[in-house]
Amino acid sequence: MASSFVKRYLIALDQHKLIALASFAGVVGLSTVVAMQPPPRIVYHAFGVLAYNSPPTSFSNFGNEILQQGRQLNQDVLLSDYVIKAAADRLKSDPKKLKENVQKNLQFIQPNSNPKDKNAKSDPIIQVEYSDEDPTRAENILAALMPAMVDQSRSINTTRLKGIIDNLNKRLPPANQEFQQAQQQLERYIRTEGPAIAAAQDGSLLASINGSEQQQRQMKLQIEGIDAQMRSLQSKLGLNPDQAYTSSALSADPILANLRAQIYQNEAQMKILSRDYRPDHPTMVELKKRLDAYEEMQRQRAAEVLGGNNMAAPLPSSQIRQDSNLDPARQQLAYSLINLQTQREALQQQLSAVSRSAQELRRDYSVLPNKQIEQARLQQQVQIKQALHDKMQAALADAQAAEAETVSSLTIAKAPQVSVDIKPPLSVRLTVGAGALVGLLVAGGLILLLSTLDGKLYTVEDVRKAVRQREVPLLGELPFVINWEPEQGETPILVNPDSPYLDFYERLRSNMRMGTDQPLKVVLLTSTEVGEGKTVTAYNLAIASARAGKRTLLVEADLRSASYAKTLRLAPDPEANLDPLPYYGARNECIRLVPDIENLYIVPSAGPQRQPASILESSEMRRLLEDARGRFDLVVVDTPALSVCNDALLLEPYADGIVLVTRPRYTHDNMLAEAVEQFSEADMPLLGVVINAVEKPIPMPIAPESVATQVEEEEAATVTR
Repeated sequence: MASSFVKRYLIALDQHKLIALASFAGVVGLSTVVAMQPPPRIVYHAFGVLAYNSPPTSFSNFGNEILQQGRQLNQDVLLSDYVIKAAADRLKSDPKKLKENVQKNLQFIQPNSNPKDKNAKSDPIIQVEYSDEDPTRAENILAALMPAMVDQSRSINTTRLKGIIDNLNKRLPPANQEFQQAQQQLERYIRTEGPAIAAAQDGSLLASINGSEQQQRQMKLQIEGIDAQMRSLQSKLGLNPDQAYTSSALSADPILANLRAQIYQNEAQMKILSRDYRPDHPTMVELKKRLDAYEEMQRQRAAEVLGGNNMAAPLPSSQIRQDSNLDPARQQLAYSLINLQTQREALQQQLSAVSRSAQELRRDYSVLPNKQIEQARLQQQVQIKQALHDKMQAALADAQAAEAETVSSLTIAKAPQVSVDIKPPLSVRLTVGAGALVGLLVAGGLILLLSTLDGKLYTVEDVRKAVRQREVPLLGELPFVINWEPEQGETPILVNPDSPYLDFYERLRSNMRMGTDQPLKVVLLTSTEVGEGKTVTAYNLAIASARAGKRTLLVEADLRSASYAKTLRLAPDPEANLDPLPYYGARNECIRLVPDIENLYIVPSAGPQRQPASILESSEMRRLLEDARGRFDLVVVDTPALSVCNDALLLEPYADGIVLVTRPRYTHDNMLAEAVEQFSEADMPLLGVVINAVEKPIPMPIAPESVATQVEEEEAATVTR
C-alpha cells in the first residue's frame, strides 16, 4: 500500500513539478525577506491597572444594579471622545492627534473579564498598556487617560440612573390612569350584574327555579284532571267542547225554539197532506215555501246566536235543529264541559307563562359562571394594575434614593509604570531554514492536494481497486509495447510474429471467451478517455486472433479520426471519405486483406466525417456487421472514447460484448464509474476491463540471424565431438 502511494505521489510530482517548485520558491523567498528585515526599534511600555469597585453598603436596589452594569465596560466606552478630550485637556494637547496615537499604541490586555464569576479570588481588573518610543510621554498619556476612564464610568452610572428616573416619571401617570379605569369598570359591572350574582350565591335563584318547576308540575296535574272530566262529559254527551258550546247556545235561544216548533208543525202538515196531494199542488207548494222560509230564518238566527256574523260557513238546517234540541240535563252537562274547557285554557296559558319564566331563570343561572369569571377577571385586572402602579412607585422612590449613592464602577488600582521591551533580531539562517522546511511541506501538501482533486488513477493498483469496487471482471493487464524493429519505427502494432507481447493479447482473447456463455463473435472496444490505447489494443487483439488461426476482421468504427491501416501497409480508399455509405455498402471492396498477416482483414475508417452517427446507424453499416458475423470467427470493432461521443452505444446492439480499455495516468475514476453504471443500467454486455500500458518486464527478442548462428555453432560442435 505504501509503494502504491509513493508511486502515485511521484507521478503527481512529475506532472505538477512546476507548481511545487513555485510554491517552494515562494515560501523560501518570503522567509528570506522576513529574515532580512532591519532590527526592531526600542519601544517603552507604560502599564496601568483599573479595578472594578466592590458593591458598597447601599440602601437601594438600583444602586447595586447600576454598579454591576458599570462593570461591563468595553474598549469603545473607555476610549470615547469624552475620555480623549479630558485627557487632552490635562496634557494640553490636540484631541485629534491624541486619539490617533491612542488608537495606534493603546491596548487593553484584559478588557473582557467576567465580573459575575463567583469562583474568582479577587475582583476583575483591566490592564491598560500604552507603547511609545519616549518613556515620559508614554507614562504621562496613560496617567491622563486612566482618571478620565474612571470619570467616564461615573458619568455613565449617573446617566443610567437619571434615565431610569425619567422613564419612571413618564410611565407612572399612565399606570395610575389604567389602575383607575380598571376600578371603574369593576364598579360598573358590580352595579349591573351584582344582584344576579348575589342571588345565585345566596341560593334564591335556585329556589325560584325549583318553585317554578313545582308550580308547573301542579298545573300539569290540574290539566290532566280537567282532561279526565272533559273526556267523561264528552263520552256522555257525545259532543266535544266546541259542539257543546254550539248546542247549549242554540238550545237556550227562545226564537230558535219557536222556529223549530213551527218547522215541526209545517213538516207534519206536509206529511199528512202528501197522502192526498201531489208535490206540485198549491197547498204543498205553499207549505214548502213556508218551510224554506222557516229554515232560512233558523240559519240566520243561529248565525246571530253563534256570532258568525256571516264570516263563518253557515250551518245546515238539520245540524241546527239537532244542536238546538238539548234537554235541561244534557244542557247542564254541556255547560260543565264548556267551563272545564275554559279552565283548561286558562291553566294552559298560566303553564306557558310559568315555563317562560323558568327558562329565563335557567338562562340566568347558565350564564352565571361567565358573569362570575368576568367579575374575577376585572378584579384580577384591578390587582395587576394596582401591583404595577405600586411597583413603579416603589422603584421611583428607590431610584431617587440611589441617586445620592452613585459612584464610579472603576478605580485606579495601580499607577502607570514604564518598562522597556527589546526584541532580539531574527537569525537569518534559522529563518531561511525554517522557511525551506515550511516550503517543502507546502509543496508536498499542494502536490498531494492536486493529485487528490485531479481524480485520475495514476497507478495500476488504483485501477485494479477501482475495477474491484465496481464488481467488473478484469480481463487482463497489457504491457506498454516497445517495438525493437527499426523498420517499424515507433508504432506499437505487433506485426512481428515473434513479438513477446502477443502472449498477453492471446491471454486477453482467452479471458474474453471465458467471460461469457454465448458464442463471442463481435467484440466492441471503447474507453472513457482519449489516449488510453483502445485502438492499439484493438489492432493487437485482432493480430493475436489471426496468429491463432482465427479468421479475424478489424472494423475501424472511429469515423471522427483518420484510418491507421497504413501501419499494416494498407492504403485507405480515397473515395471512402467523400462518399462513405456506398463504401460500406460494397462489402467485398471495403473489407481488405492484410498482406503481412494471415487470416487478418480490416475495414479502414472512412473518416474523418462530419456526421459519423448517421453513418453508424445506416443500413449499410448494419448489413456489413451482420455479414461479417457470418463470415469471420471474430470481429473486433474499434469505437471512439465515451468522453468524446456516444458512437460506441450506437453499435452496441450489433456486438456480443463490450471491452472497456483503461490506462494509468489517463483514466479518471469518476468517468470509469459513470461508464460502468451506464452499461449496467442499460443492460449492455460488458465483458470486462483491460488495463493498458502496464509496466511489465519483457525479454528482449532474439534476432533471426543470431538464432541461425547459434544453431550452426551447436551443429559444428556436435560434428567435432
